[in-house]
Amino acid sequence: MEIENHARSEPMEESQAQISHLAVDIGGSLVKLVYFSQNSEDDSSKSNVQVSNGNKGAAVIEGKLQFAKFETAKIHDCIDFIKSKQLRLTGCQHNGASANEECVIKATGGGAHKFADLFKEKLGVCLGKEDEMDSLVAGANFLLKSVQDEAFTYMDGQKEFAQIDQDDLYPYLLVNIGSGVSMIKVDGPGKFERVSGTNVGGGTFWGLGRLLTKCNSFDELLELSHRGNNRAIDMLVGDIYGGTDYKKIGLTSTAIASSFGKAISDNKELDDYKPEDITRSLLRMISNNIGQISYLNALRFGLKRIFFAGFFLRGHAYTMDTIAVAVHFWSKGEAKAMFLRHEGFLGALGAFMSYEKHGFDNLMVHQLVQQSPICASHGGDKTHSPADLELNDNPSIDCSLCLS
Repeated sequence: MEIENHARSEPMEESQAQISHLAVDIGGSLVKLVYFSQNSEDDSSKSNVQVSNGNKGAAVIEGKLQFAKFETAKIHDCIDFIKSKQLRLTGCQHNGASANEECVIKATGGGAHKFADLFKEKLGVCLGKEDEMDSLVAGANFLLKSVQDEAFTYMDGQKEFAQIDQDDLYPYLLVNIGSGVSMIKVDGPGKFERVSGTNVGGGTFWGLGRLLTKCNSFDELLELSHRGNNRAIDMLVGDIYGGTDYKKIGLTSTAIASSFGKAISDNKELDDYKPEDITRSLLRMISNNIGQISYLNALRFGLKRIFFAGFFLRGHAYTMDTIAVAVHFWSKGEAKAMFLRHEGFLGALGAFMSYEKHGFDNLMVHQLVQQSPICASHGGDKTHSPADLELNDNPSIDCSLCLS
């Protein structure tokens, strides 16, 4: 898969690709990078052609959009990565300036302000700050309108790609699950409103999970959770009603009556509870609540389509299944939760698209370049094998840049 982590990636050889653009989204938990690498075989094939926006005489460069992520707490790893690929020179190359002149890299997220001095000191670049919500929506619209097989549904172990009608995309609800959660009603390009949100999000799972289990990373928590059984921690309807359903109000015996409820009623010592069960229950609780709050906001505005994004999801089967079941349950099957393959990169993509204002006229997408098959997986409360942990592969995107 071509989403790159610093620990596993190797510097790109100049013979393989030439970098021409970079954008970053620096959040509270993660730094996300999107960069365009030119195909080596096309290095000498810049040609004046007519593209879809009708701009004759424009140079078109063939290449790929690539993706990378880092923990914000390890932002120096990100800076080293940018140095290793010479990405810091992209602003200079793009504007035709020499390497000694000031370079500007498009950036969004709170860290674009917090770490601006660090990027200037370590890389000699200025961060061209783009609004976070503008970038999120621009990134989502780009993916939904331009990239085939980007959106999909996932429930009961079944993943199905959704066909998006370009004439009927708006309005929709975009739920971005980062450290916290933002819920944005999108009415069209550049037309949106943040209608709600919650402070219980990915940062909550990571922070509480670390306090409860001593795990150090988000991925370690996810790995631990897929081995757990939330029923050992959560109080179910059946625990209250002697193993039977509460049919009058439509609750099955397996419905969760109280997250972590068994911890107050079982005759167990705290050390008797397994970290993997605790993590599973925590993930279930947060995912359920996000799904329910999202549907209630969709209901409030009469929206049928809800797109979930953000690195909390990680393409994790159990998380997506829990959110999808919550939306299905509360909507009585009338609304669907949909997910995005490049779920964590909306802000960085939106910041990348902002280069449009400063010199390139069009970004034409050809296809996703998938490097590994998508795993089959099971939903519900069944245990997932390690190979089934993630369903998203964040493939690179074949595309071309039109430079004016």
